[in-house]
Amino acid sequence: MTKTVQKITLSPSRDIPFNKLVLSQSNVRRVKAGVSIEQLAESIAQRTLLQSLNVRAVVDAEGTETGMFEVPAGGRRYRALELLVKQKRMSKTQAVPCVVREGGIAEDDSIAENDERIGLHPLDQFRAFLTLRDLGMSEEEIASRHFVTSAIVKQRLRLASVSTKLQEVYAEDGMTLEQLMAFSVNGDQARQEQVWDNVSRSGYDEPYQIRRMLTENAIRASDRRARFVGLAAYEQAGGPVLRDLFEDDGGGWLQDVALLDRLVAEKLKAAADAIAVEGWKWISVAVDFPFGHASGLLKLEGTPAALTVDQQTAVDALKAEQDRLETEYQDANELPDEVDQRLGEIETLLLSLEDQPMIFDSADIARAGVIISIDSEGRLVPDRGYVRPEDETLVVESDVADGGHPFDENKGSEPAHRTAITVAGMASEPAEEEDEREKPLPDRLITELTAHRTLALRDALAQHPSIAFLAVLHNFALATFYRFASSGSCLEISIRTPAFPAQAPGLKDSASAGAIDARHETWKARLPNDEKDLWNTLAALDGHAQSSLFAHCASFAINALHEPANRYNQGRVSAHGVASRLDQADVLARAVGLDMVQAGWRPTIDNYLGRITKSHILDAVREAKGEASAQLIDHLKKSDMAREAERLLDGTGWLPAPLRLAGAAPSLGQDGEASPLPEFLAEDEHDGPEKVQRHSVAAE
Repeated sequence: MTKTVQKITLSPSRDIPFNKLVLSQSNVRRVKAGVSIEQLAESIAQRTLLQSLNVRAVVDAEGTETGMFEVPAGGRRYRALELLVKQKRMSKTQAVPCVVREGGIAEDDSIAENDERIGLHPLDQFRAFLTLRDLGMSEEEIASRHFVTSAIVKQRLRLASVSTKLQEVYAEDGMTLEQLMAFSVNGDQARQEQVWDNVSRSGYDEPYQIRRMLTENAIRASDRRARFVGLAAYEQAGGPVLRDLFEDDGGGWLQDVALLDRLVAEKLKAAADAIAVEGWKWISVAVDFPFGHASGLLKLEGTPAALTVDQQTAVDALKAEQDRLETEYQDANELPDEVDQRLGEIETLLLSLEDQPMIFDSADIARAGVIISIDSEGRLVPDRGYVRPEDETLVVESDVADGGHPFDENKGSEPAHRTAITVAGMASEPAEEEDEREKPLPDRLITELTAHRTLALRDALAQHPSIAFLAVLHNFALATFYRFASSGSCLEISIRTPAFPAQAPGLKDSASAGAIDARHETWKARLPNDEKDLWNTLAALDGHAQSSLFAHCASFAINALHEPANRYNQGRVSAHGVASRLDQADVLARAVGLDMVQAGWRPTIDNYLGRITKSHILDAVREAKGEASAQLIDHLKKSDMAREAERLLDGTGWLPAPLRLAGAAPSLGQDGEASPLPEFLAEDEHDGPEKVQRHSVAAE
């Protein structure tokens, strides 16, 4: 037999004039919370009443209805309507939609209505706010109509930047609201999902950890670089900023690190240029330097600049105010906030006024430099007066009067020389002169030339056992008795064969390379395969064989390479160390009678002439063949000039400066009969008759 399900009957609803309603004492809500009565009244005025009142008929002692109705559930709505009536914004006879309850307990209805009400889920609120914005409402209008702050609306709308996949995880209680909000710091939704996959598996899913992972490639606004440049300048240059609307982000995160670094470098360079006018020999600039970066430098003692009259007046006034405040509150247990703040301001101002730049002698300025960096607060820190080891004995003659003035009176505000400025490890080359003759040889070319010389010197030393022994002994003595000297030696006793960072084509096919390889293979064949047998094999060699092997092994440690030295030990060697190394290489080269011409080097387009300026090419021809030969080719294009110079220099024994022994004079050419040019070069189709005639005369 089918059981009949009893159907429920809903309470009827009816419109009741407001003046027929009274607030019931059965309403369980006593504590004010949530939206205020005033805000609720404003909402009703904007939208009318969205939810009916729950009412019961008021009866007299006999149980007869009196025509009045009490409100046990919906008391706040009743109070809001009452306020609208008092404000004369609603008639007291306005019909109010009500649900009329019969039976049951009024207090039970009141509890149920309040307990069973569920607040809007934040995700639903976000989606609703997003819909309102899409319909044309501004964030301020949304905030005003829903009685929240604009910040709350911005925060909810910011959740739109979170991946829909993560929103669904949150909707299903797979993450907390705090975690969801943390993901909004970075709008890259693919990255958000990647981070969630990582943190959800690892368990390291705290909101701060999520934020850190999403901003790991950005720079905090509190970083010294960001403070130095300024957030406004960075944004004006088009730099994007990540902001966290849910936490205090300290100004956010700067996303374009490359742009920030460029702005920092430009501002540092501008500061260095301004200081360079003082006449310093060098300026090294970086965001920050490692601890002990100046330990190998001599620090000059300058004289603090005297305060100006205005500065001294300001200092006196600040100290007087400081003394007055300290005396006035000396017995107080705690300083008032405004007094404490003012004393802090006075202290800061005094420090800034008393921190005067140091004055140095002009001769010291000419040989010393400045280290410029940025402190943790983003302030520029120029540290003047450092002397490098190679400049410690430099004597600078100066016509400038005593007192530290670094300028040449005949040149206005221009320093007597150009300051070498290095920004973040990159040297800023002085402006190229119109006369390219002043331009030095490229560092890479010098390295290639000295690589060839190093190889030739190794071959030569291996053929002179007695000198090899002396060279090793010399190095041992340097390391033992002369502090820091071994760092500049051309012989590295560990037999660590230095690699050539740059080498010209054909170096491995040179005569020196061939001789070294042949000698090495000969010795390799004579020595045992097992290193355990090496001692006995060496002991069995006669004195001559031991000396020859000693020289061969020692030769592999030779390092006569030129290297561009980075500033402040950021590179492997210093400029002083490279210079010392090359000086000792010259001593060794003289001892073994090294001749780079006999070693097989000759100037070609590939290894030298095609890598230098036209003026250097002409200088080489002039030194080797004389002025007449130089005039033969001075009208040619560089490629043709280099090709013809190779022909003219062949067999002359001419060497560029990096391959000569120190102090050796170049072989000067004689102004005699010069070899004629090939016909295809003798007349350049772009040259006029006068120019061709001039060279014809010069060749006679």
